[in-house]
Amino acid sequence: MQRYFIQLSYNGTAYHGWQIQENTLQTVQQVLNEMLSRLLNEPVFVTGCGRTDTGVHASEYFAHFDAYVNNLHIDHDKWILKFNHALPADIAIHKIFPVSEKANSRFDAVSRTYQYVITRKKNPFQINKACFLYGSINMDRMNEAAKILFDYSDFSSFAKSNTQNKTNICRIYKAEWKEENDVFVFTISADRFLRNMVRAIVGTLLDVGKGKTSMEEFKNVIESKTRSNAGFSAHACGLYLTKVEYPQNYFNGGI
Repeated sequence: MQRYFIQLSYNGTAYHGWQIQENTLQTVQQVLNEMLSRLLNEPVFVTGCGRTDTGVHASEYFAHFDAYVNNLHIDHDKWILKFNHALPADIAIHKIFPVSEKANSRFDAVSRTYQYVITRKKNPFQINKACFLYGSINMDRMNEAAKILFDYSDFSSFAKSNTQNKTNICRIYKAEWKEENDVFVFTISADRFLRNMVRAIVGTLLDVGKGKTSMEEFKNVIESKTRSNAGFSAHACGLYLTKVEYPQNYFNGGI
């Protein structure tokens, strides 16, 4: 069998996250499994580079699967066309890579980047694509608080409770807000993320921006390692997985 990576993107509005659920709710993974199994005429199970929650989007996402068909990369454009024709409009496959049988889209990733998008004006074209937030927000204070994140590695306060994480230790590489044309965008990169972590961080930073939480209180939230002390989880519609990085030359035999 040949192992393949696929690079894809999806609008998560209609899906209950990436991961297949025990119930009948539709997920991105489920749709891909069914499409690939049908077109390749063999059972295919896709493993993703990470979980995304209900309504969360991905402008860059990687997944891997094994198949007996060994010409997917040779007839790359033809297969891409066939796959995308069979997929719904809100999921698109962009590339196919043959990789080593040991390659793993989830465990081999060295960093991931998320962006959270907030629109400051009601915009019908941003429905389910950004979070509309009314009222005064101090972005400078939010950036000041975001810098505090670099001083810590245990982010239990921003982790969803009752998960099977072996550790809540993460290394954050980037965390900053930028404003452009009445849109606030928060970009955060780390070696790994906990479930619900980005949305919890955004919600807590917004409390800082609204003057509800001081810098000292923000530190206390992190140091408490207790989710109930942090702010609300920001709405899923504004969250995007935008970049997943792998070791250098990973897709060129560097594994």
